[in-house]
Amino acid sequence: QVQLVESGGGSVQAGGSVRLSCVVSGYTVSDRCMAWFRQAPGKEREGVAYVSCGGTTRYTDAVRVRFTISRDNVENSLYLHINNLTPEKTAIYYCAAGSPSICGLRSGLINIWGQGTQGTVSS
Repeated sequence: QVQLVESGGGSVQAGGSVRLSCVVSGYTVSDRCMAWFRQAPGKEREGVAYVSCGGTTRYTDAVRVRFTISRDNVENSLYLHINNLTPEKTAIYYCAAGSPSICGLRSGLINIWGQGTQGTVSS
């Protein structure tokens, strides 16, 4: 059974940092392009970052400086580390899995979605 389970969200003070986790079951995390998306209140879901099967990482211009995506093959997990949090980063963050060969930050490229974890940044 394929499943993505996110954790690590919650309420965080502005200027702090968090690490979001996504535990993957049903397949090996390195067998697919893995990505993080987010959806802020009243806005469309948007891609944040991805890591390819070969380990290549890409970020949207808006998050490149403060966001770091990584994976752990032993734990079969995906992570997103966010530094210097601001209230504008408040959103539901989704772990997402694409295909083994095509990577990108468009929703149409995603095959499997996690349920999301709420991240709230307070000033």
